[in-house]
Amino acid sequence: MAEVSAGEAASEDPRVELARRRTGMSFQRTRMGADRTLMAVIRTSLSLISFGFTIFQAFKKLQESGVLSGSAAARHFGTTLVLVGIGMLVLGIIYHLMFMLGLRRQRERMRMQRLVHAQSGFPPSLVLIVAVALLIIGVVAAISMTLHTGPFG
Repeated sequence: MAEVSAGEAASEDPRVELARRRTGMSFQRTRMGADRTLMAVIRTSLSLISFGFTIFQAFKKLQESGVLSGSAAARHFGTTLVLVGIGMLVLGIIYHLMFMLGLRRQRERMRMQRLVHAQSGFPPSLVLIVAVALLIIGVVAAISMTLHTGPFG
């Protein structure tokens, strides 16, 4: 009869296998939590960008129609809100990327120690894709507002 080492015996233990699976699922839950955090950043950024753009456009139209003579301060406030929304979104995307890279490194370290299986990878984050798309739209809107050109100027 062949002798079995303690490490091999432990890896065949159903309790060890269940612990590995639970640990793997905890990584997925952590990843989904990071996506929810980025969604909160997206919601807040979208609110700032859209509210700022609305203020800018409303006061621009009031000035063009002759109702107001000086609306530069309100338009600057609208532009500032858009820029704050863009800045917040950039910081949220950077934080999300750093967090996800750290999570991947941690998972790889745990895989090397045989504490977790590595067959379930992290799929691309759709939330991150939406955040980048909103960032592009926000930057185009900000450029359009400041230079008075383009689709939003």
